[in-house]
Amino acid sequence: MIFATLPVREAVGALSVHSVKAPGVVLKKGAAIGEAEAAALAAAGVSEIVAVRLEPGDVGEDAAAARLAQAAAGEGLRCDAPFTGRVNLFSTTAGVLVADAAAVGRINAVDEAITVATLPAYAPVVEGEMVATVKIIPYAVPEDALGRAVAAAGQGALRIAPWVRRRIGVVSTLLPALKPTVVDKTLRVLEKRLAPTGARIVAETRRPHAVADLAEALGAMAAQEADLIVVFGASAIADRRDVIPAAIEAADGRVDHFGMPVDPGNLLLVGTITGRPVVGAPGCARSPKENGFDWVLHRLLAGLPVTRADIVAMGVGGLLMEIVSRPQPRGGEPSAGPEAAEDEP
Repeated sequence: MIFATLPVREAVGALSVHSVKAPGVVLKKGAAIGEAEAAALAAAGVSEIVAVRLEPGDVGEDAAAARLAQAAAGEGLRCDAPFTGRVNLFSTTAGVLVADAAAVGRINAVDEAITVATLPAYAPVVEGEMVATVKIIPYAVPEDALGRAVAAAGQGALRIAPWVRRRIGVVSTLLPALKPTVVDKTLRVLEKRLAPTGARIVAETRRPHAVADLAEALGAMAAQEADLIVVFGASAIADRRDVIPAAIEAADGRVDHFGMPVDPGNLLLVGTITGRPVVGAPGCARSPKENGFDWVLHRLLAGLPVTRADIVAMGVGGLLMEIVSRPQPRGGEPSAGPEAAEDEP
């Protein structure tokens, strides 16, 4: 691509780099300069213009953006029409954005002229939401650079995992200090969390905070229609040998991981019972504010696995806003939520 200041008569066939306004003529940025435009500029007293001329092997910005966007867009995404070197990608279904961060990084490393930006990985999205944009910065890019970027995108570096788990079972454990109103409020908060995903609570039970009672409830819940089981403990999980993990194992389940580097949300547990995911919710899940429970819940509702490796990778960005329900806020000030369940042992 040749970028230069040219006499207007020699700029025919090139593109205007900047908008030009002169008596009787307006030339927009990026507009093609034809014989008529050059004559009008000359008649208006404009002698030179900053322009670009494509060379053999160059791909225009719109065509380049369209090719790369089509390569990057996987299931659940559509590409808008290109304009000024940009193509926006929109979700065609509600769900979670699955972004191959390594692939996006490789695309952006090919050439400074080629960029891809996305929403955060695993962000929940609604149908029709813009989730990514491809932008070619100059007016054209070399074919070889574009080819490398397209190759880096593979067969869809971005996709939407739609919501697939819609039937939620909830077990709440009870202790004398936990008021029934707290449990009622917790269920209302969970229902509001689930509403955007189309999921709903299909089974709910309350049992004493003891291994045998909880194991019996979990076994019964796993035999019902729930796709996902959430346990709200009357007391926070303090150890892998505590009531909730011990009950999961007693119900022939498995604890996959306990704890997460997300605050609020440290004391979260994930496991499985008869192939169904089970989440031991941290105390902060009783609050409607975003916390680590949301991050895990969204992935599970979209049918995505949540492994130990997934959880330990959440540390960067895992320090979230303080919530008033914490009994021991980070700053040490008194708690404003004495009835909320603990989120710290």
